[in-house]
Amino acid sequence: MPRSLCQITDFTKDEVLQIFDLCKKMKSGEIAPKPLAGKSAACIFAKESLRTRISFEVGISELGGSPIYVTGGEIKLGERETVSDAAQVLSRYVGLIMIRTFKQSDVEDLAKYASVPIVNGLTDLVHPCQIMGDYYTMLEHLPKKDKYTVAYVGDGNNITNSWLNLASLIPLDFRIGTAEDCRPDASILEKAKANSDSNILVTADPKEAAKGADVIYTDVWASMGQKHLKEEKESKLKKYQLNSSLLEVADSNAIVLHCLPAERGKEITDEVMDGPQSRVFDQAENRLHIQKAIMAFLLQ
Repeated sequence: MPRSLCQITDFTKDEVLQIFDLCKKMKSGEIAPKPLAGKSAACIFAKESLRTRISFEVGISELGGSPIYVTGGEIKLGERETVSDAAQVLSRYVGLIMIRTFKQSDVEDLAKYASVPIVNGLTDLVHPCQIMGDYYTMLEHLPKKDKYTVAYVGDGNNITNSWLNLASLIPLDFRIGTAEDCRPDASILEKAKANSDSNILVTADPKEAAKGADVIYTDVWASMGQKHLKEEKESKLKKYQLNSSLLEVADSNAIVLHCLPAERGKEITDEVMDGPQSRVFDQAENRLHIQKAIMAFLLQ
């Protein structure tokens, strides 16, 4: 049975740290493994994409493979044929499958029936590659600490859930500033709280979340698939905007992260996004490097 990444918690703490070390070595050029040499990788996109598509296609090429772009409409996974049938067919053609889709169950089912690694490029529930790349960005740009303080302000979405998944494995002081009915997944939240090495806070006060933080992070208020709730979300979350007054509450050397795309002037101001503490475009670049490391780890 091949290893897959459906959620960060598919890895152990030691494996996550191994992947960060592998990422560092691959990004620096110290090593350049080619585990996909002579193979292709299927990239299934049920959702539109910029960073995920380009970073995976470039990464697969740099690992020696050939990426194949497949739209969700072409294969209609789970409609035109079962996920299990598609998984078994694709496994006979390619060396790895990446999928960016809506339902987490599609990723889990692909991993169950495929005989090649599956990588979750995003679902409505989690975004594991994003958060692993974000934490790697923190390792690059912040002084070394046993436990970083990360403040997330905004909607309790797949980004928040993935930070909680990471906090269930490695020590984090993770604060979530959000409205009462925009909280993250309850079961993922409880799992993170069960890790005695991490501290988890959910608060309706954005400044309580941001106080003294090493990182302030935000995301769009209405995620893909929730755009019909855009006005409702904006009304509930406008006090969680990442602006200069909120940044002032954080540590003086704090960095700002955003997974992109950003709705400038809504969840984040231009002043902060383009300011000296922003590492938004560094984290975007690191999607490439961490995904290469994840794929290399799964294919070893």
